[in-house]
Amino acid sequence: MTKLVALYRTPPDPAAFDRHFTEIHLPLLKQFPGLRSLDVLHIKGAPIGESKYHLLVEAGFDTRDAMDKALSSKEGKAVARDLMMSGADLVTIFHGETLA
Repeated sequence: MTKLVALYRTPPDPAAFDRHFTEIHLPLLKQFPGLRSLDVLHIKGAPIGESKYHLLVEAGFDTRDAMDKALSSKEGKAVARDLMMSGADLVTIFHGETLA
């Protein structure tokens, strides 16, 4: 499985960020064509102390090709537009393949 991962640093206003994410961004993510799994982890801390991260999002697709098609779709473009307006300065995005 191919996973698209977004790791968000803690925003200046976590409550406003969470509201936007759950009410606007998450519904857009759920519309990705070919989406097989979607996991959102609200980070609560690190093994020692605070974490500089707030959310980890994993969107799973059967293949890299399926992920690429989702990202280039109209739904993928809507996700990208919303991300650029709401959290581009907070997020690192990457993709990978599951080993097991």
